[in-house]
Amino acid sequence: MKKLNLLIAVIALAGLFQRCAVTRQISEAKTLGDCKYNIASADKITLAGIDIQQFKNMQDFDLSKSPRLALALLSKDVPLNVRLNLDVTNPTNQLAGINQFEYKVLLAENEIFTGFWDQRIDVQPNGGTTRVPMQLTTNAYHLLTDAKTRDSFVAMVENLSGKQNTQPTKLIIKLKPTLGIGNSQVNYPGYITIEKEVTAKMLAGE
Repeated sequence: MKKLNLLIAVIALAGLFQRCAVTRQISEAKTLGDCKYNIASADKITLAGIDIQQFKNMQDFDLSKSPRLALALLSKDVPLNVRLNLDVTNPTNQLAGINQFEYKVLLAENEIFTGFWDQRIDVQPNGGTTRVPMQLTTNAYHLLTDAKTRDSFVAMVENLSGKQNTQPTKLIIKLKPTLGIGNSQVNYPGYITIEKEVTAKMLAGE
């Protein structure tokens, strides 16, 4: 009987801990939704393996000046790699945090990056700030060849290259935190949405 009572107590205690963990996750995720977000800078940017700054002096991606880009377009494989440094600031008096989240990055209302972040993020209360270096990768072939996205994409690349006097482009980031409940994953309701104009100053973090 004593062993049975002990087993029941252990199971009840485990259930209590699990409920507390779930409650904490929900609270931290909710506080994350109350945080302020800013794309601080972009770096480590390459297009078809070429440092993005080399496109600063290319008029509309003159393929005669970039055989590597021309070959990538021919093979329909134009890898774009960007590290976006996202600053998350917590103005509340509660800890904000999440273990993982899905993300979408949109340009001209078209998804250009999608992915999953699976590293713990904590943002301390009362003005604490945490930088999240999001490494983004996509095949940019359709962005360069689709008339709906080409102009916006070229403008974004020119801005990220540091070229001056270019038209800013709007980038939208959508984050959906995921909560771990037992062996299941539960998505946060809705998305945390961040909008940012991409300009030449982003490369320098200004």
